[in-house]
Amino acid sequence: MALEWVVLGYAAGAEAIMLLLLTLPGLDALRHGMISVVRGALKPMMSVVPFCLFLLMDIYWKYETRPTCDDDHACTPSEHLRHQKSVMKSQRNGLLILAALLLYWILFSVTSLVVKLDALQHRVDRLKKRDD
Repeated sequence: MALEWVVLGYAAGAEAIMLLLLTLPGLDALRHGMISVVRGALKPMMSVVPFCLFLLMDIYWKYETRPTCDDDHACTPSEHLRHQKSVMKSQRNGLLILAALLLYWILFSVTSLVVKLDALQHRVDRLKKRDD
């Protein structure tokens, strides 16, 4: 199951890099090309959402089927340590899921705002030319 988390980590990293390139000031020449790349990538990257939901269900299933250490069946120290490691991995993976979903939503929102801002800038330029 480690490959799924690597793929999700790379997807979140790609989203973060695209978001960074869209929002850095002074990259106007790069921004126009980046907008078309990001708009083209947003639809295929939408697959991150159901993928995250699948991985979230996997974490939930692992949580529900974890071994319990009640009074009758005391856990050995190695079982207790394995359980603690599993909990830590689940928390880390939950944060990765949250980051991937949040970055996708922010990237989608910022891209739509940049496109609207570009359209408004073109409209202002046309109005200025018409007034001159």
